[in-house]
Amino acid sequence: MNRYQILIEYVGTNFIGWQIQPKGKSIQKLIQVKISRLLKEKIKIVGSGRTDSGVHAIEQSAHFDTKHRIENLNKFLKSINFFLNLKLVSIKKIKKKNLTFHARFSAKERIYTYVIFNRISSPSIEKNRGWHIRKQLDLKLMKKGTKKLLGKHDFSTFRSSNCNAKSPIRTIKFIKIKKIKEKIEIKFKSKSFLQQQVRSMVGCLKYLAEKKWNLKKFENVLKSKKRNLCAPPAPAHGLFLEKIIY
Repeated sequence: MNRYQILIEYVGTNFIGWQIQPKGKSIQKLIQVKISRLLKEKIKIVGSGRTDSGVHAIEQSAHFDTKHRIENLNKFLKSINFFLNLKLVSIKKIKKKNLTFHARFSAKERIYTYVIFNRISSPSIEKNRGWHIRKQLDLKLMKKGTKKLLGKHDFSTFRSSNCNAKSPIRTIKFIKIKKIKEKIEIKFKSKSFLQQQVRSMVGCLKYLAEKKWNLKKFENVLKSKKRNLCAPPAPAHGLFLEKIIY
């Protein structure tokens, strides 16, 4: 048996998310079907984790096993991308791995970036690639809020009601906010995240930056562990899975 890792870029707008579900088009199923046809054997794709409907990936990671060794990896990439690119999905790289590698369980860190367009006019070129917010955001307040999120916490407040993780305890290792003109990027790094955690944190940071909440209120919401006190989650189309670190 031969194991291969693939690094995938995709626009999530027209998909129900990464994971195969009973109904709807998923990225995982699309890639699985196309690789199975190309290699002429039934292939199962294992991803590093799921992304929700509408969420994009700059570099999602996955692996699959095949009975036959792929002799020409560049030819494989050209062939598979011929079918995937029409759906705004690309396999950027393919690497031969040993059988101990696992796309999900071998991951040490995950990096997500959330994009906000903070301006009056809605974006056209980057439509569905960020959250459009007209009201001017206070970045200093937002940065103070991120400091409260760093470290090990019970993130129940920011956890989707559908989340099936065994524990709400997570450790946020790094949060960085960068602004270039009217574009704000918020980068989060952790070993793993709860379902909708990043989008929920961004929603609460927005309330803080709009001065709907003060810093004390923001901190109390985090400590409450109550989902119903969370601000509305940021929309999925502003979220990008940036990188999986092994």
